[in-house]
Amino acid sequence: MQEVFDKLRDLQGILAKKFTVLEEIKEIPRTLETKEELLNRGKRTYIEKHERLEKTSEELKALRVALDEAERARETSEKQMELISTQREFEALEKEIKDASSREQSLRKSLLAKEKYFSELQEQLEEHEQLMEIQEEEVKTETEKKDVLLGEKQSELDELKEQEGRLIPGIDDSILFKFERIIRNKAGVGIVPVHGLVCQGCHMTLPVQFVNDVRKGDDFRFCPYCSRVLYWEDTEMLDQFDQPIDETEIEEAGLADFVDSDEFDDLLS
Repeated sequence: MQEVFDKLRDLQGILAKKFTVLEEIKEIPRTLETKEELLNRGKRTYIEKHERLEKTSEELKALRVALDEAERARETSEKQMELISTQREFEALEKEIKDASSREQSLRKSLLAKEKYFSELQEQLEEHEQLMEIQEEEVKTETEKKDVLLGEKQSELDELKEQEGRLIPGIDDSILFKFERIIRNKAGVGIVPVHGLVCQGCHMTLPVQFVNDVRKGDDFRFCPYCSRVLYWEDTEMLDQFDQPIDETEIEEAGLADFVDSDEFDDLLS
């Protein structure tokens, strides 16, 4: 069993690195995806603005035609003023001239506003084109960067898998499966020692008989609190554990005789 525990201690570092690399491999394309999405969104916006520009251009043409017609109508009415002979004709023609002038002024204002809007759209499109050029260059650079990074990470992953492959022979598949899950869920730490009565993974005090079973080292024991694999580790300050722990002695002496004072402080904090 000691050989298996040794393998698990070596394996946990390799597995932790492997899972980290796998996450990094998943994350690397996401930066590119974000930039591609921004570029695609920018292209859609550009198309919409370009369509708006073309529509505005058509509206400008229509306004210019309408303005020319209004000017001609006013000029025609003004020329007819020389030919009228009655007051009623004069009043009617005067109203036509006034209406034509009013329409002409209204069309001229609309034309000026539309020309200003058209000019602003042109500027926006030019700025948008420059922005898309920058975004396209970023996508190109990020694509090249992604390929390089993925290649590096894949090489690192292959090396870790090779190291893993050298360690896993002799480890039961069910234990290996559980161990990998623990590594994923416990920040890369799947096997920890027991010092005294304390799990060094979660710093919880363990039952005496349970610790005796861990110390025997004849089977796998998982911490009932943090689920990590446990193994016994002698420490200089715990020489009294050279013999199996006796529950009667613990009842008489108390936990202070078996637990490192610093570890006990951890329990109280």
